Amino acid sequence: MNILITGGAGFIGSNFIRYMVKKYNYRIINIDLLTYAGNYNNLKDIENNNNYTFIKGDICDKNLICKVFDLYEIDTVINFAAESHVDRSILNPGLFLKSNVLGTQTLLDVAYEKWHIKNNNLQYKNGVKFIQISTDEVYGTLGKSGYFTENTCLAPNSPYSASKASADMFVRAYHSTYGLPINITRCSNNYGPYQYPEKFIPLMIQRALKDVPLPIYGDGKQIRDWLHVEDHCSAIDTVLHKGRVGEVYNIGGNNEIENIELAKIILKYLNKDEELITFVEDRLGHDRRYAIDNSKITNELGWTPSYTFQEGIKNTINWYKKL
Repeated sequence: MNILITGGAGFIGSNFIRYMVKKYNYRIINIDLLTYAGNYNNLKDIENNNNYTFIKGDICDKNLICKVFDLYEIDTVINFAAESHVDRSILNPGLFLKSNVLGTQTLLDVAYEKWHIKNNNLQYKNGVKFIQISTDEVYGTLGKSGYFTENTCLAPNSPYSASKASADMFVRAYHSTYGLPINITRCSNNYGPYQYPEKFIPLMIQRALKDVPLPIYGDGKQIRDWLHVEDHCSAIDTVLHKGRVGEVYNIGGNNEIENIELAKIILKYLNKDEELITFVEDRLGHDRRYAIDNSKITNELGWTPSYTFQEGIKNTINWYKKL
């Protein structure tokens, strides 16, 4: 299998590449533009692996993507590449449109052109697949009860989630219109090693370690379902090998926690005073609650998360303490 992984120098992408290199003898091609959240050093430990190749480049560059497909005979695309921080999307929606929507459409175009068997619009080379890595944020927000399922209507509330929902719809359309073999995965909030420090958990950990205030939006009662990145990697692996073509799979960790409680958990583990918590003005359009129903991937494909939150957050804190 020759796998093109886009955005592989980022948090989830780098963890997934390391996971795949350790588990399989597949050829991994990593394309990443190395913007602020992409870090080449995230994969320093495997840069000399014979099955791994890094290419600095933009997924919007169709000529580059075509060359990569031809040179490495790509038969699988897993698209992690995305601008992903909600706050940044509020400040610069256009950047998210370009990377997350136009970049995805470029990848879809090349996959269709390279994999499609000419003269028959519904035939493709055996075994090829395009996997779009998405987010539960495309579903919008929940009240105090209920869960996002794969049949929940998309109702994104931020420019980031709107760009991801649009990309998902392009992936779906290329399957429906051109027969492109696809899967879409939508995960809950990830945490673990190598995450860029603007995200909630590493931000809280690093600020607590420095004894500086921990900024909490609004009343801190926003609820997120937390998924350890290694569990996310194993779920994507499962979808790659077992997922039914054309299907969407939700990936959740079954760990719903209020932001304020999570901050307190981190402070307690680090033996820091809760007085470090500082409430700040809430973010525009801040979704109140996300919660994933992952029964489809569990029942159909046999995947379940392996990390307890207590184990995962302890390991994560210890990883950041060593930086």
